[in-house]
Amino acid sequence: MSKFTIVMIEDEKNICNFIESALERHDYKVNTARNGRDGLALINSICPDVILLDLGLPDLDGIDIIKSVRSWTAIPIIVISARTQEQEKVAALDFGADDYITKPFGTSELLARIRTALRHGKPTVSTACGSVVQTPYQSGDLFIDFNKRMVTLGGNKIHLTQIEYKLVSLLAENSGKVLTYDFIISHIWGPFADNNNQILRVNMAHIRRKIESNPAEPKYIFTEIGVGYRMMESEI
Repeated sequence: MSKFTIVMIEDEKNICNFIESALERHDYKVNTARNGRDGLALINSICPDVILLDLGLPDLDGIDIIKSVRSWTAIPIIVISARTQEQEKVAALDFGADDYITKPFGTSELLARIRTALRHGKPTVSTACGSVVQTPYQSGDLFIDFNKRMVTLGGNKIHLTQIEYKLVSLLAENSGKVLTYDFIISHIWGPFADNNNQILRVNMAHIRRKIESNPAEPKYIFTEIGVGYRMMESEI
């Protein structure tokens, strides 16, 4: 079985060596670049399975690299950065990054984020007749059958409104990823919707009361304060 290929763009030598060593121990093939221009050249020549990107590079801003990559490919991009301000995370995600990890981080977390990114990068599965078959979502007792538009918790059907189902399915289809408030609002209510988060918060509160045993300590849908929401990664 061939290795998954990763391009890592990171200018800090110690961090670069640490990540490269950790990933190679888990059978990933890693190609590194120490600046943005070399990174873009690598991406274009290799077309990797996943991109790991530091935002604070010596020659190019990471956001500009995201924009450039997204102009021609949907390769998953995981941002790894010391920038902790919420607006930095929102900007990276809004311009096309799939995930964001703040330094310092653990190897287990990075590996889990990469596995999630690889699953999102898989092509859609179709039947012999050409109809789309969407892999269901499952985490613990929560199960979502997208083809039947059905949500169950511990085998019991959960009754959601149309908007609530759209929200849950959007988060589940992107499980493990942080979706920004603006992305969710635009996707559910349209690109010209008011970006006031109140209607989103109200709907999310209703959803949590239906699927979380304790909404104050959620198991399935998490709030990334000031940024958006993330759904627990699917086990399927």
